[in-house]
Amino acid sequence: MTPMPSAVARALERIDRLDPALHAFIEVWPDEALAREREAVARRLPLGGLPFAVKGPSGIRSFAARRLIAAGGVPVGATSVPGPGTHWQTWGRGAHGRTVNPWRADRTPGGSSAGSAVAVAAGMVELATGSDGAGSVRIPAAWCGVFGLKTTNGLLPSPDRSGLASAGVLARSAAAAEPYLRQVLDGHETPATAPPLKMPTPVPVPARRALPLPLPLPVVYSEDLGFADVDPEVAAVVGRAVDRLVAAGTVRLVERDARLLDPVGAWTAVRGGAPDDPEAVRVRRTNDERLAALLAGGALLLTPATPNRPHGHEGPGDFYSTALTWAFNLSGHPAASLPAGFTGDGCPVGLQLVAARGADLRLLAAARAVEDVLPAARRPPAR
Repeated sequence: MTPMPSAVARALERIDRLDPALHAFIEVWPDEALAREREAVARRLPLGGLPFAVKGPSGIRSFAARRLIAAGGVPVGATSVPGPGTHWQTWGRGAHGRTVNPWRADRTPGGSSAGSAVAVAAGMVELATGSDGAGSVRIPAAWCGVFGLKTTNGLLPSPDRSGLASAGVLARSAAAAEPYLRQVLDGHETPATAPPLKMPTPVPVPARRALPLPLPLPVVYSEDLGFADVDPEVAAVVGRAVDRLVAAGTVRLVERDARLLDPVGAWTAVRGGAPDDPEAVRVRRTNDERLAALLAGGALLLTPATPNRPHGHEGPGDFYSTALTWAFNLSGHPAASLPAGFTGDGCPVGLQLVAARGADLRLLAAARAVEDVLPAARRPPAR
């Protein structure tokens, strides 16, 4: 009887077969990956040779990748990120061309964790690392129909001195993302040598297991956070998902004011090295106060992950695809995107969940409860 190919061999086969059309990878490391897998299995490491992808050319050196490798995860390649030639970041460029959305090749997959989302959506890997400075995990997760989570800012080391970018993960589901949090967050504390943060640093909790939460979960739902211009069909898809969660008894809606100040100016000032700009300080302080009241008592905030559906490869036009995500990079809250459904033209839509700072495990547990009710994530048609 012919033995079954190993998990890494299956991942490499799918990359070899699918990536010429999707352009999710910039590099693939077959020989090294198979050798790492043999070692992980022989040593009986916790992840047992789980294949994963890393974001961009420097992803293999990230803290998350090192923790996953130490636990027996196997990096099989580096995924695409935006290349030169445009200032907008919701796209990617693989080794053989621009990265395409696996659901619609005429649309972008989102970014900047573009290739990571595509690799997961197409089943080339079960897990991929990402980073999120304005929505760079959550936007491609939403547009590719997978799960994506941005961790609490400051919880893990980041090379971003602005404090806006945080490590994240993309996976087929919240359940599939649990090994990432268990291995990457477990017992970790931000080192004293980390860059100074522009927000309160939370005390991390050991990521042993995302335990189930008592239901229904208290949630506040906002279609637009009081300022975003949201595509009506995107809003309708997310609204139906929320209605389904309420009907199932998974969540109960709490009436609280979910209006925030538009963070565009504050985010731009912080990214540009002016965190003490008076208007930026005012916007951040006001939104922090409003979020503290909104999330009090363990409540979660639900919104669409993006105000728009995936745009074409020529760019987003006048839309800020980050309109509903980057407020939580400024505030530091953990946030995730889950598949909520599809628009009539076949574009995936994401539901964003936001929790209190440091409540990453609670957010993952809530996401697992939510995905148990919503339709299971589908895999795009093979090319």
